[in-house]
Amino acid sequence: MQKRVMKMIHDKHDKAIPPGYMTVGEVAKKMGVTVRALQYYDRQGLLSPSAESAGGRRLYADKDLIRLHQILSLKHLGFSLDDIKNRLSSLNTPADVAQALSEQAAAVQEKIEVLSESLREIEALKAEVLQMQSVNFKKYADIIVNLQMNNTFYWLIKHFDDRTLDHIRSRFDQTSGLKMIETFHNLQSEAIRLQGDGVSPESEKGQAFAEAFWQMVTEFTGGDREILSLLMEVGKFDGLDNEWKQKQTAANAFIEPALSVYFTNLALIHLRRGQIEGSHSGK
Repeated sequence: MQKRVMKMIHDKHDKAIPPGYMTVGEVAKKMGVTVRALQYYDRQGLLSPSAESAGGRRLYADKDLIRLHQILSLKHLGFSLDDIKNRLSSLNTPADVAQALSEQAAAVQEKIEVLSESLREIEALKAEVLQMQSVNFKKYADIIVNLQMNNTFYWLIKHFDDRTLDHIRSRFDQTSGLKMIETFHNLQSEAIRLQGDGVSPESEKGQAFAEAFWQMVTEFTGGDREILSLLMEVGKFDGLDNEWKQKQTAANAFIEPALSVYFTNLALIHLRRGQIEGSHSGK
């Protein structure tokens, strides 16, 4: 097809530029690119002129401009030339053009979503930085990682000391960290539900919950009493998110009495075991 067009231009128009075609210089001026860039796209197989004049001038048709616009748009969005080359398709029919534009729109939308998420993380980090009393890039890095993990408790990081943060880093990778966050969310919601349903903290359900909650705490702290002490102070930090504080207060209305009964029962069990072992040793 391209050879027939070029031959027709050669025979019918001699050295004149036929209507509907533009030289490389005209395209460069119209599209705001350099002649060198167009020549480079040609060498890379990204965009080749549709025809050639009798004088050997390479000519671009209107559909070439559409393809060039697609290249420039994708390039502006940060795609490499290799990526662009893979995305480009032939533009011979209205359906081809519509498909190319749909792909371009999808690429733009994907980029918008990524940039929107980056903007959210930047604004969240900026808010945390302004609330912190000192510059601490280690904490900044932790906050960014947790934002990327969609950890809604990222704002707690500024309240933790270096020892606690080192403990968290050593015990959890991204997968196990997300699992721990999910477990906490689920238990927090379950405590609120049990409280709303009127379940007694002393009941079988209440004590099953207390056991699961304490297992989560033990897994988080690794048996470190100092970490446990700090964890118990989390709800008392200044500047807590009001929504989170209200939710945690509602959850604590069930968690605290349930744990109190749970620990009492554990103490009784240990006491009885001690009495039994003592009676056996005395025989």
